[in-house]
Amino acid sequence: MRDEKSVPGCRMCGAALPAGRRGRPAVYCSRSCQARAYRRRKNPPVPVPAEARARPSETRARRRRLIAEAVWRIAAERGLDAASMREIAAEAGVSLRVVQYHFDSKHHLLVFALRLLHEDNERGARSRMPADPSDPRTLLRAVLDEFLPLDAQRADALRVFAAYYARSLTDPELAAVFLHDEQPLEKLVADLITAGAAAGTTAVGLDPRHEADLLVSGATGLGMDVVHGRRSLTEVRGVLDYHVGRLFRQTGVPDSAINHRVV
Repeated sequence: MRDEKSVPGCRMCGAALPAGRRGRPAVYCSRSCQARAYRRRKNPPVPVPAEARARPSETRARRRRLIAEAVWRIAAERGLDAASMREIAAEAGVSLRVVQYHFDSKHHLLVFALRLLHEDNERGARSRMPADPSDPRTLLRAVLDEFLPLDAQRADALRVFAAYYARSLTDPELAAVFLHDEQPLEKLVADLITAGAAAGTTAVGLDPRHEADLLVSGATGLGMDVVHGRRSLTEVRGVLDYHVGRLFRQTGVPDSAINHRVV
């Protein structure tokens, strides 16, 4: 009989192994540990690349953001079809193993990059909102401006969103994330029109939700027209001013003057 003290511990958990059995010595304390070992052999964990360990000052969040920004640049310039994991790694200036260490699949990376861009845009939009949010008309106009490429950041974001939209047409998993059903922008615009109606500053007989659907889709398309060079910012902002003026009355200005005014 073997000496129990000489029996090594379980290869998975280190627990004592049963001693005294005939035949091949046991290496796992239970079937559970044996199954865990099998799964680990079939799907070995991605090792931490040496270059990731060599930069302890860079946080995990910073490295993930660096990779996401590479996705944005490729999407804006060449579309998401060009955004392979290898291309993303090259654009980010890291190895493919680093990208795979932080993101277990391309879908995971694309979704993370999309959500991070949404968060950035939301922070930027909030910082540009009017100091006095009590005027629905002014706030609505500021919201619509966020659909336009008024600076480099918003222009790039529009290109990236266009690339995601094109990819979502053939990628159901991505479409489920990109084309959510809540429609928060339409709801926000409808709420602003409703607030104007409650204050007596909108035209009579409006359906806030229908007006919001038209404004959001129209502003989105007009913004892309500017990106493509089909229209100028001045033209597009004039169109939006016209439609906002059609919805909201200005004190002391006849409705007929508002309805035909283009700024």
